[in-house]
Amino acid sequence: MTQDTNQEPAKVYFADLRARTANRNRTAKIKKLFKAAGFGEVVAKDDLTAVKVHFGERGCDTHISPTAVRAVMDCIKACGGRPFAADTNTLYSGSRHNAVDHLITAVEHGFDYAVLGAPVIIADGLDSTNIVNVPIAGKHFQTVKIAGDIVRANSLLVLSHFKGHELAGFGGAVKNLAMGCAPRAGKQDQHCVRFEVDPKKCIGCAECLRVCPVGAIALDEKKAVISKDVCIGCGECLTVCPKKAMSIDWKTEIVPFMERMVEYALGAVTGKEGRVGYINFLVNVTPDCDCVPWSDAPIVPDIGFLASTDPVALDKACLDLVNEQAACPECKLEHGLPSGEDKFTALWQWTRGDMTFAHGAAIGLGRPEYELIRV
Repeated sequence: MTQDTNQEPAKVYFADLRARTANRNRTAKIKKLFKAAGFGEVVAKDDLTAVKVHFGERGCDTHISPTAVRAVMDCIKACGGRPFAADTNTLYSGSRHNAVDHLITAVEHGFDYAVLGAPVIIADGLDSTNIVNVPIAGKHFQTVKIAGDIVRANSLLVLSHFKGHELAGFGGAVKNLAMGCAPRAGKQDQHCVRFEVDPKKCIGCAECLRVCPVGAIALDEKKAVISKDVCIGCGECLTVCPKKAMSIDWKTEIVPFMERMVEYALGAVTGKEGRVGYINFLVNVTPDCDCVPWSDAPIVPDIGFLASTDPVALDKACLDLVNEQAACPECKLEHGLPSGEDKFTALWQWTRGDMTFAHGAAIGLGRPEYELIRV
């Protein structure tokens, strides 16, 4: 790990999952991480504190446990804060496309007041038009669109399930900030790629037609065809295609996509300097995002929980811990996953997850150098 001689590496706090006594159960570990990472200074008395959580698409069951979120809510309230669980509506069609369906899905997955001890708020509003334009100094953006209730919150705790992602390589704190704190218009700004179909691979199953939120796909002689004038680049067709017939020009599109995503993450925390904390959950490390309506088997054994005030360092520490693990036998056989190498690149060869760290450091979101401290 390279260190900047002018700056100390970021502190990342790690709790493994070993437990033989009540004071080492998972709830206790989360509360100890909250204290060790200094989140008591992030949350001030009477703060309206947004707790950014992904509630999981209907059919997914590997999202963060609501009982784990409750532990964080209890810590915030002990600091005098007034927490609420927050997420934003999706760009693609599904069970979280508007606030009504989104809240129903959240409750179905156990995210309600009875469990959390805090309300659930869809931060971009009923139809994703609760938006604040936030100025940043980025390579691609000078202004980004962030969900209004995220911007207006006094402080922010970001709880992220660390797992794979077919476009970003992996999803952690940075992606949860970027996509998760943006309304649909902001998500579209980030994607801004156009997909095409390989007719040799397409079997005409029409799964892509069913999920496309804007009707950009049609069948022509039993083959899918995408209208690039209509396509909004959400990538849902790529996710559901059983034959992986959907693609983009990965050589030219993926790096700008990653840079746009990182810049949106910066926008989500702009104006909250010193008022944001992050916890990543290295359990159920699946190949796909929790946005898909299924949950594949984890690619490595469960590892633990990590916390930091630097999202870039936190994601780098998580990636390193995943790559140190031996892959599960079934995943190794199916995906050829290596030990000690980048497992997410092995899953999704076209991705550039490393840009999270490079561009995150370039724009001041965080830095990849870290010191791992066991709690």
